[in-house]
Amino acid sequence: MARQFVSALVVAHNEESQLDACLATLAFADEITVVLDKCTDGSEAIARRYTDRIVTGSWPLEGPRRRAGIDACTHAWVLEIDADERVTPELQAEILQFLTAPPYGYALVPIRNFIGGREIIHGWGAYNGVGAKPILFEKTAKDWGDQPVHPKIVLRGTRTRFSVGLIHYVDKDFTDTLQRLNRYTSAHALDLADSGDIGTLGGNLRRMLTRFFKAYVQRKGYKEGATGLLLGIFAALYPLLSYLKAREILERREDG
Repeated sequence: MARQFVSALVVAHNEESQLDACLATLAFADEITVVLDKCTDGSEAIARRYTDRIVTGSWPLEGPRRRAGIDACTHAWVLEIDADERVTPELQAEILQFLTAPPYGYALVPIRNFIGGREIIHGWGAYNGVGAKPILFEKTAKDWGDQPVHPKIVLRGTRTRFSVGLIHYVDKDFTDTLQRLNRYTSAHALDLADSGDIGTLGGNLRRMLTRFFKAYVQRKGYKEGATGLLLGIFAALYPLLSYLKAREILERREDG
């Protein structure tokens, strides 16, 4: 049975250390499209070894950047992954089988999250990674929002959940995790400040406790040892740091 054609889409910013390994896992796709956002390293040279479909530019927000990539894809179905992600042979087989008779909609693919080369199964949540993502979709079935951090996604049609996971190299080490916490809370703080509703100190202190409990106990982060404890602490700090940074932004704006 003939299958639907699929475009593989990778959006990258200075990812020369990851891009080659990522693109090498996408050879099964009918085309590869790469979006290079403000790249100043060797990412473009690496991308050109795999495809001529390269979009270069500068986008302040993730949503418009993603939409530009989806628009550049020529096939009806899109497989959208990041440079720090890898499609395994097993996932490739499930994708190709699904595309033989796909319903209009999207596929939710499990994510296998790694830190420093070690797969971390428990404790994920909040901003700390996700359990599954809609990375395979019909072009009109997925829209990206314009929020600065974790843009909202609108999905349409039938949802299919895959059994095989996508590999995601989240962080190289604990220092990388800490730097990501700083970046994400800064972006979220700006979103909060612009919304005019940053919450309260008391409310965010209470959220610290509930978020740590959820990540470390309910999602069994304790099974991951020191890494699980770190994920629980960072999940707890995320709302408080975002609030404090947002308050600082508003104070600077009031001062002129």
